[in-house]
Amino acid sequence: MSARFLMLTTFYPPHSFGGDAVGIQRLSRGLVKLGHHVTVVHDTDAYRVLTSGPMPDVPAHDTDEGVEVIRLSSAAPVASTLLTQQLGRPVVQGPRLQEIIDRGHYDVVNYHNVSLIGGPGLFQMAGSAVTAYMAHEHWLVCPTHVLWRHGRELCTGRECVKCSLAYGRPPQLWRFTGYLDRELDRIDTIIAMSEFSRAKHREFGLRQEMEVLPYFLPDPAPGEVMPRAEGSSPHDRPYFFFAGRLERIKGLDDVIPVFRDLPGAELLVAGDGTHAGALHALAAGLPNVKFLGRIAPEELRRYYAHAIALLVPSECYETFGIVLIEAFRQGTPVIARRLGPFPEIVEGSGGGELFSTRDELLAAMTRLSHDGAHRAALAAAGYRAYVDRWSERVVVPQYLDIIRRAALRKGNARTASLMGFSEAA
Repeated sequence: MSARFLMLTTFYPPHSFGGDAVGIQRLSRGLVKLGHHVTVVHDTDAYRVLTSGPMPDVPAHDTDEGVEVIRLSSAAPVASTLLTQQLGRPVVQGPRLQEIIDRGHYDVVNYHNVSLIGGPGLFQMAGSAVTAYMAHEHWLVCPTHVLWRHGRELCTGRECVKCSLAYGRPPQLWRFTGYLDRELDRIDTIIAMSEFSRAKHREFGLRQEMEVLPYFLPDPAPGEVMPRAEGSSPHDRPYFFFAGRLERIKGLDDVIPVFRDLPGAELLVAGDGTHAGALHALAAGLPNVKFLGRIAPEELRRYYAHAIALLVPSECYETFGIVLIEAFRQGTPVIARRLGPFPEIVEGSGGGELFSTRDELLAAMTRLSHDGAHRAALAAAGYRAYVDRWSERVVVPQYLDIIRRAALRKGNARTASLMGFSEAA
């Protein structure tokens, strides 16, 4: 027998912006590979409201490498999204969601980023299924998701109404009623993506206990050893690489000026976002800083593989940092800001260096540019850590074990046994 999983999330590829949606997709596909049935339900209204680009041309109900995908939409996407955000309930899509849940007879209902598909109001709809919540962002303790106060600084204390207004979002009054806390008591297990994120949730008042489960990448090919940068480089000079959304919180404002003092190497920036214009202006007069725009995943791996190092300068509290392990998988070390989960990943793997100041960043880049043996040692350590800690064959069984233990606590021996079946498979 196999288990029936339902994933509920606001964003799912191709209607998505960041790595969390890709993480949900990888988990869903990984469960299908083990013989489980997985349905993903997500809300395209939110993506339609938040994107300025064209909508992906995909059907409302299709299959993604064995994963059943149901895409919700409404005739009034702005109203539907705003009502959910303001009331914390699936006002427009509630009946449709309940119909899907009831008809599916799911063993496990896993909530992900539910902020604009139904909020805490979804947590009472799962029936007798074992329930999980994965905290891809800090939404449980922060209405803006990122603990970046007033759009300019790390959050050290709650000023949620003023902060929401600074982000141009209407405050969520339900957050001050205890509603979210009460609804969370319905969830059988809550999962953080790093030890750092679990501690940060606790610091900001989350009462419930959390498990820790990292993101992962597909397994290495059979017989694969650490990859080497093969073929021609996508760039004709040595370069450092950045991949991610171009937003203020990603920290490139601190990195670009450093390249005035590093003329022997270039910075290649892959991605796009609302802060792109400001970054282009900051890089004016710097011929060794180049913007690539969005890069297709296959081509992105090539840029990782030939880079001196990946730069990860985020100024906000990330919950994990998928780009770090993506670099490790390609045999590329990282240079990351000493903040959030990055020390946990870098120090735990030995796959890179950390910086806090401009001088430390410049020193690390200079070291990796000129000391090939040092770079190679970091690259090898990072790749080993990817295989041993952040590959699919390692992390998916950990996920199943978390669900199994939650099912046993709930007294659901049948669902617990299905998780055991998958681990044996």
